[in-house]
Amino acid sequence: MMPIFLNSIDLLTKAEAQNLYHKLIEQLHKDFNLANVLIEIPKEITPKELREVLHEKIYYLILEKFTEYVNLLYVVDVPEKNVKEITAMDVVDISEQVTFLILKREMQKVWFKSKYTS
Repeated sequence: MMPIFLNSIDLLTKAEAQNLYHKLIEQLHKDFNLANVLIEIPKEITPKELREVLHEKIYYLILEKFTEYVNLLYVVDVPEKNVKEITAMDVVDISEQVTFLILKREMQKVWFKSKYTS
């Protein structure tokens, strides 16, 4: 059964515990590249650093490159309903919640692939 995540750090900690952390990073690279959004994620990045890098990138995209931000959400396949449910008022909080939504969706992809491929 797919785990339930409380926040980004909880998700990344559980990804590590299930040996899916590096696959999650690969999936992030793949989808960011598909969306033509450049992001630098070193292979040996800690979960906390990864969350910070993603949060900063999402914050930047919302403020400076909104079209690319929307395209990224489409490529990652973040449900529009979830984005509309965000109640935060400032961009820092919005980008933090969107970071969590992206991580959740990417983790779903990685988890299902690991569970249902041989």
